[in-house]
Amino acid sequence: MAESSDSVSVDVDAVPFEGKEHAVKTSKGSVSVFVCGDQEKPALITYPDVALNYVSCFQGLFFCPDAASLLLHNFCIYHIDAPGHEVLQLGADVISSDAPILSVDDLADQIAEVLDFFGLKEVLCLGVTAGAYILTLFSLKYKERVLGLILVSPICKAPSWTEWLYNKVLLNLLYFYGMCGLLKEFLLQRYFSKEIRCSMHGSESDVVQTCRKLLDERQSLNVMRFLEAMNRRHDLTDSLKNLHCKTLIFVGESSPFHAESVYMSAKMDRKVCALVEVQACGSLVTEEHPYAMLIPIEFFLMGFGYYRPPHFVCSLNNESSPTSPSSQSCIAPELLSPESLGIKLKPIKTRVASEV
Repeated sequence: MAESSDSVSVDVDAVPFEGKEHAVKTSKGSVSVFVCGDQEKPALITYPDVALNYVSCFQGLFFCPDAASLLLHNFCIYHIDAPGHEVLQLGADVISSDAPILSVDDLADQIAEVLDFFGLKEVLCLGVTAGAYILTLFSLKYKERVLGLILVSPICKAPSWTEWLYNKVLLNLLYFYGMCGLLKEFLLQRYFSKEIRCSMHGSESDVVQTCRKLLDERQSLNVMRFLEAMNRRHDLTDSLKNLHCKTLIFVGESSPFHAESVYMSAKMDRKVCALVEVQACGSLVTEEHPYAMLIPIEFFLMGFGYYRPPHFVCSLNNESSPTSPSSQSCIAPELLSPESLGIKLKPIKTRVASEV
């Protein structure tokens, strides 16, 4: 049985992160799932990157009024955190050292058990980097349960020797020093572009400062487990041709995973995969330039029959948003047709320009 907090009766369109937090017990251990919205609606599941949870990974996107209205109008959102990465209020205890480190396959199987717990047959998926890998693997293992994928800076290969050694350095830092300043700098370089980490005046943007503070809440030994699982991941390249669900890939051009995300899109079926590259952006597009994701996601969801409520007006030029340093986002008009994005996905390479 799941343990859950009391729900708060609110307008979910206005408050994206109001809902119920569940501790779902699976055969691989307990996993935190935060449920937002009406569970009678279709399901959208999310999975964050290493050392992040649903708040630190997706708040930028879900606090965009247009994104919240589009996603919460159409879906019930199930935010799945990696084991031990849940928000501090739920009591993110250190996972016992006696518990085995879960493999990436274990984490993918865990998602299937979460879906079973909530009685979900088919879902759409939204994941970032490590979370995108887990959701891709889940989609390959449970093809009949995935309608579509939205992947942000995804990876699909086994770690290169360079990445493997780099991750070993991070693992040693986590083990001996915890979430220390140096480790946080490495993680912020993973998430964000240099432009947002170091502005013209040499100061960090609000979104980077917020992420830095949220990293302090992570239990370093739990982060070690997720990072160790990702450092042992296997290559999915040969299986990608068997992935036939519609897939929308976002990647920042300054992301350390840019080349691999482009590689992944090239290996997938060109009839069902679209690539959106975001200029002047790192891996965490959901936080750094969330407004750049709105139009591609809207047209992508049109392909499934979903739509934006007519009383919401698209506000891409939202200079007051504290979650995005982008003052303006645009896509070439010829790429805005449903034929290009959503209803009939083409092998396009869409560039989303972000002017800072």
